[in-house]
Amino acid sequence: MLQIDGRSMAAELTQELKAEAAELADRGVVPTIAMVLVGDDPSAQSYVRSIRRTADAIDVRCRVVHVAEATAAAVLGAVAELDADPAVHGVIVQSPLPPPLTGLRVDGVLRPAKDVDGATAASAGSLVRDTPGHVPATAAAVIELLDRAGVELRGAHAVVIGRSAVVGKPAALLLLNRDATVTVCHLETRDVPAIAREADVLVVAIGSARFIGPDYVKPGAVVVDVGINFDGEKLVGDVDFDAVLPVAGAITPVPGGVGPLTTTMLLRNVLRAARALS
Repeated sequence: MLQIDGRSMAAELTQELKAEAAELADRGVVPTIAMVLVGDDPSAQSYVRSIRRTADAIDVRCRVVHVAEATAAAVLGAVAELDADPAVHGVIVQSPLPPPLTGLRVDGVLRPAKDVDGATAASAGSLVRDTPGHVPATAAAVIELLDRAGVELRGAHAVVIGRSAVVGKPAALLLLNRDATVTVCHLETRDVPAIAREADVLVVAIGSARFIGPDYVKPGAVVVDVGINFDGEKLVGDVDFDAVLPVAGAITPVPGGVGPLTTTMLLRNVLRAARALS
């Protein structure tokens, strides 16, 4: 069995992106991401700090726009201003948002060219059609990790457990666009373990600590754990890593798997946006 090291992959990609940022700087373009932050949610602030650290390493400029008033008008107004600012190449509205704004959409306010988090319906449509556009960073990180690990996706049976709009669905579409045969499992799926045991590549994104055991895994399968859960103070994934490790052919740990690549993939989208908009 092989543990897939997402940290080393993220470090490699960071150096590649730093070279791209330098090329843009030579043309007088400073790639810039703006993050709209509402409230003081600790997880949102933690993600912003993570983006800042990675951006500093790549030489991407970060702007954090704090919106004091938790209303749709205030947030969408801030997004519209950033969308119109030629110095800003990518805009994200950091989640989670306060309850009054849960489910807020930026469609029609944020151009697809600056939607570096793949949050709009237009970006989702590009993914469905397999045409150029920004892809949600975590789903993109799954594919990047598999590519860098040398996993052949063409013709493979990929099973995705979880159908969220930010991970499960886009990951399934990305796998389909790479010529994998894709099955998506969810809460209403019957006999998920039996379906999962058919997978050559198993992607898990359900938000339930250590839920996936060895009875879900075909011997030799590649297991990608996207879960982020806390067991006490310990960070764990959706997969029971120690139990599945002897069965899997390759597996991502938590932490140290998909997570380190996620912010790097977001910033790759910013660099692509900067190149396209400049």
